[in-house]
Amino acid sequence: MDPYTTPLRARPGGRKRNLGLSAKEYTKITGTIASVRRNRQLGDEIYEDEDVRVRSSRENRAKSHEPSFIAETSFVRAPLNSRVGASASIPKAKGKAKEDVLDSLPVDIQEALILEDLLYVLMGIEGTHISYHPEYSPEDDDPLKGITFVVSSPLDLSLRDLTERILPLGTYYTAISSFAESRSHLDFGLVNHALCAAIRDMLKDYQTLLSQLEHAFNTSPQFSLQKLWFYVHPTVHTLSLIYQLILELATTDDDDASSSSSSESDPEQAARDEALGLGGAKLKAVLSDMKKSTSDAPINVKGGEVLTVIYERMQTMSGDPTAVKVYSTLLTAAGVPYVEMLRVWTTTGRLEDPYEELCVKESKFISKGILEVDYTDEYWERRYTLRDGSTLSSKRQHAGVPLPRTPGGRLPGGACVPPLLEGWKHKVLLAGKYLNVIRECGIEVQADQKDTTKESLSMEDEKLYTFIEDAYTHANRTLLRLLLQDQQLIPRLRSLKHYFFLSSSSFLTHLLDLSHAELKKPAKGASIVKLQSLLDLALTGEDAAFREDVRVTIASSGLYEWLLKVISVSGVIGGEEGEGVPDEEAKKDREKEKDDKKPMLAIDALTLDYNVKFPLSLVISRKTILRYQLLFRFLLHLKHVEQSLASMWIEQKTSPWKRPVPNHPEFEQWRLRVALLRARMLAFVQQILAFTTFEVLEPNWRALEAKLANVTTVDQLLRDHVDFLDTCLKECMLTSAKLLRAYSRMIVTCSTFALYTSSFTKSANQALAAAESSDGDQAMNKRWEFLKKFESNFNHWFKFHLDCVQYYASSENVSLLPLVVRLSGIKAMS
Repeated sequence: MDPYTTPLRARPGGRKRNLGLSAKEYTKITGTIASVRRNRQLGDEIYEDEDVRVRSSRENRAKSHEPSFIAETSFVRAPLNSRVGASASIPKAKGKAKEDVLDSLPVDIQEALILEDLLYVLMGIEGTHISYHPEYSPEDDDPLKGITFVVSSPLDLSLRDLTERILPLGTYYTAISSFAESRSHLDFGLVNHALCAAIRDMLKDYQTLLSQLEHAFNTSPQFSLQKLWFYVHPTVHTLSLIYQLILELATTDDDDASSSSSSESDPEQAARDEALGLGGAKLKAVLSDMKKSTSDAPINVKGGEVLTVIYERMQTMSGDPTAVKVYSTLLTAAGVPYVEMLRVWTTTGRLEDPYEELCVKESKFISKGILEVDYTDEYWERRYTLRDGSTLSSKRQHAGVPLPRTPGGRLPGGACVPPLLEGWKHKVLLAGKYLNVIRECGIEVQADQKDTTKESLSMEDEKLYTFIEDAYTHANRTLLRLLLQDQQLIPRLRSLKHYFFLSSSSFLTHLLDLSHAELKKPAKGASIVKLQSLLDLALTGEDAAFREDVRVTIASSGLYEWLLKVISVSGVIGGEEGEGVPDEEAKKDREKEKDDKKPMLAIDALTLDYNVKFPLSLVISRKTILRYQLLFRFLLHLKHVEQSLASMWIEQKTSPWKRPVPNHPEFEQWRLRVALLRARMLAFVQQILAFTTFEVLEPNWRALEAKLANVTTVDQLLRDHVDFLDTCLKECMLTSAKLLRAYSRMIVTCSTFALYTSSFTKSANQALAAAESSDGDQAMNKRWEFLKKFESNFNHWFKFHLDCVQYYASSENVSLLPLVVRLSGIKAMS
């Protein structure tokens, strides 16, 4: 007969009601009779002794007249009534007395008594002859490690061997029950709750087995210790697997908590804080809140870390079919809330993670309004990130990533990405990120999932990863459609090219002519309102889109000084040969300029700004607009110097420069040298301008347009746009300290030379007047000396700049080769 399906029998309750025995006494007697009935008939003296002991015990309780719930019928029929009754009425035999009682009984009775005790021990309850370990203390011992049970020593050896094989079940059951109870607290998150629910389901099967075994013990004369071991043997292995799992989860928690508590309860640190005045209650509360928010605070084993532990154990014991089945069941059940959070995040863009279990983290203090003022664009980069820090670039941002449990080990809590999800974590992040942008634009997100959302998904199911891929593709397609079609991203980028890269620079020429007087003022004295009105006037005749979003601003520092400062701080160019000497020279030059630095003119600080709204501000962000501004100021300075040198050329078409002076050949030679130097400077500026526009900006823009026509992801779009701007900055020589320093000296020399246009004309008139007088030209030496200063300065920095361009063109920036050819032609003119 199968003990799992033992047919119900009427319990022999008549004798119990007639004798009025306690539940324990009655169970013990009936169990003993059932156990020995098949082999021998016990002597009458044994039963008489039992009856005498039972009657005396009953009479003693009757005399005491103490009220007891043992008399309640519902309690008498409860499964564990005998334990409560026995503990309330009869003191437990201990030590030598208990050993003598068990030692003096026959083997059959020992087996019956041990069987009865085992049924209670398997429920975690101490028996009469099987008790807690002598060193066990409910107050001191960790309940998650379970209760250890020991059997009385005089038990028959064959019975003792089987009993000790069964006893670990009591330890496993108590530990697993404690784990399910403790991890059901809110702090441990939904994954732990689901895991505990799955464990309780397994324990229900275990408890059903125990009830069947108890029924067989009470009704079947053939039930023995061997049969009990036969039926519980598979369960021992199953519960041991769960026990090892909860031990690993509990040990990780305990180690983390102990390390944090030891670091927090430092008396020396407390005394030091008190001495420094840090002992106030309010300040302590603030500091405690700060500690909670730091990565040093202990993080419970929850979320992805729980799934990782289960998966790693399943992989470690993959050769055991039982272990694979148990851990796979637990992984599937524990992953249900995790998968649901993934589903909501990837289909709606909402992060429903109250206990910080998912691998995606939300920084709620970062809002989309920051994009208008913050150059770091934190909304897109840091509003939603991965908890493991794999999407963060700077060390400052990595400060919020928790430390691993052990050096080189797994990250705690939600920062631990389940191994099954490791290859998909970036798509999970981006899918929700894209939908969140659409949702914040006020557009309702329509899920592109047909029947997949209705199906149950699990961590080990291939459908989950197909679902993530589909959600990622749908989110990409939706946001790209929003940016490219609804928000007109491509026309916006073309307008940026028109205004900042001067693809049609007639408006700039018009603006420079209109604001000529205003741009000669110091930067602090120029009127931005007036310049803005002049820009609007210059754009009136232009067929330019989005011109209402273009604004005039005045920068706080010069272009080249600011770029050199950025390069020296960020280390864009570092570790190159000969870099140290120019840096030292630059430091000395900056120290000199501090004393006699002239106020910056408005033309040197003039720049444009561009206003865009969310979500276009994700692509045209403050960071990218800054790059556009740097390139615009570079082109503007070239245009201004070219215009100044062209004005000088017009000035030198007048009579003092064309009138022949045969009696003053030295003056004619001086005029030719001035015109030659001006022509060389103009050629240099025009060649740089032509190289920048035709060799750098236009080809890179065409390449960007081709990429945008085939773009498939939003992140690829952002990356292509930023790469386009960075390439333009590099090929325009604005990211190399050597090139930038040489070029800035060259362009300043040219602009300064153009400022002396009227002075050269005045000197020419004076020379003509002196040639007609009888005294001769006495100031000719001073004119030569002044001109030769410009010539030597230009020749020196031109040679230095050309050498730098040749070096970088041959080493790391091949795109500078056309510039080498262009500048070599100017060199031949000297």
